[in-house]
Amino acid sequence: MADEEQRPAVHPDARNATTAMMKAYAHPLRRRIAKAVAARGHARAADLAGDLDVAANSISFHLRVLADAGLIEAAPEHARDKRDRVWKPTDGAWNIGSPENPIEDEVLGGVLMNALVDDHIDMTRRVVTWAREYVSGRDTTSHGTFSQRSMRLTEAEFTEVERRIHEVIAEVEAAHDPDDPDTRFWSLDIIAADDTI
Repeated sequence: MADEEQRPAVHPDARNATTAMMKAYAHPLRRRIAKAVAARGHARAADLAGDLDVAANSISFHLRVLADAGLIEAAPEHARDKRDRVWKPTDGAWNIGSPENPIEDEVLGGVLMNALVDDHIDMTRRVVTWAREYVSGRDTTSHGTFSQRSMRLTEAEFTEVERRIHEVIAEVEAAHDPDDPDTRFWSLDIIAADDTI
């Protein structure tokens, strides 16, 4: 039995990244815009211009690029009228590439992965800076976490752990009340490495 038949997909709803998706998401402002749309649940260019301190016409251009790449989509259910352009994140995850679905443009894939690492390092710095206030008792509200766990598993067992983590996240998101006033936007990076790299 082939490996892909033995283990379930980590992201069963994941799409394989197209060159257009990678090109759109490699742009730093577009990543910020996509995250801001996700943070709001749905947004207009004017909302995002205020959030990001960027001109609304520039935001509109980048929103169209993200939409053309399939990273966000129109949300007419939130529009005030037919001229009102509202956007929301597309459902599901997407993968940059894998041995089964290699990317067409390796250079672009490398650029995107480096950009995502930079975003991860920035988030780690923010958590570490805040953690000093939290562990000292000066800030009593949880704004982040940093935890590590080491384990001895086969690749198939580790893949199952990752799949289950994503399954739990999807269940909690589906049960979430978006109108809850205590809602905050959380970024979650899960990183793991075995002892061969």
